[in-house]
Amino acid sequence: MHEFINHTNHPSARWEEVQRRAAEEYGTIMDIPFPQIPADWDEDAVRRLAEENARVILARSPAAVLVQGEFTYTYALINLLKAAGTPVLSACSERHVSERVNEAGETVRESRFAFCRFRAY
Repeated sequence: MHEFINHTNHPSARWEEVQRRAAEEYGTIMDIPFPQIPADWDEDAVRRLAEENARVILARSPAAVLVQGEFTYTYALINLLKAAGTPVLSACSERHVSERVNEAGETVRESRFAFCRFRAY
């Protein structure tokens, strides 16, 4: 069976139904949590982690991989997965912002992101 790997900080259990259905068109959703990338790591440490996770992901032969997170790791991982012929996607959403004034007279801004589609890197 084909898998859609979610490699982000957003577990698929909390996705909107429309995003879940779009992912399931590729196969069964499998969450592989996005790693914490320490700010003091150099490029070699980030590349090694990307290589390690690329091996884990590619061993599953996924139909597609959703990758979003820390930019340098994401860039390294996307390049490795694409070089192996694996489709790599980003989730595209629209940001809906509302503002209100609370009891203290402070303006509170709330954002909600509505999934629209997946887009290939």
